[in-house]
Amino acid sequence: MRVSDRLLAVLILLALLVVTRAFAQKQLAQSPQILSAETIYFSNQTDSDVVGTNALAELKKWGKFQIVQDQKKADLILLLSMQPHRDGDDISQGTGSGDLNSGDESRIPKWDKQKPTQYAYLTVIDPKTGANLWSAEHLWGGLLTGFNSAGVRLVKELEKQTKK
Repeated sequence: MRVSDRLLAVLILLALLVVTRAFAQKQLAQSPQILSAETIYFSNQTDSDVVGTNALAELKKWGKFQIVQDQKKADLILLLSMQPHRDGDDISQGTGSGDLNSGDESRIPKWDKQKPTQYAYLTVIDPKTGANLWSAEHLWGGLLTGFNSAGVRLVKELEKQTKK
């Protein structure tokens, strides 16, 4: 088998995996538990108040859920974080703390170094079991993606997927 044939086969497999993952996310957003929920508890663990505030404003604008301050009174938990949430993780301990720009050991700028890519994650969690019902990620920061719009874009993605 030639190298080009192998490369083509690998690319096709990767494309199938991406399509399957996107399809699975859309199916998960149609979960009866998400569609029937009336109250949510919103937890911003991004270490960015602006991103969390913007996402919360978008949730209020959407108007599907009543936002409650007590996690025990919520039908769902919406977790905005900088790390993917795993089933059963305790959200009160946080999954944020992913500021990749902090802790620079030198005050000398490193102009030749590229900044690491960061993502924001929105996860819908069942408060009773801690299971992930839906999640999505969005590239964080930059001129093209919006400096503080990652949370807003993730809320819009959830809204779009629940309407289909």
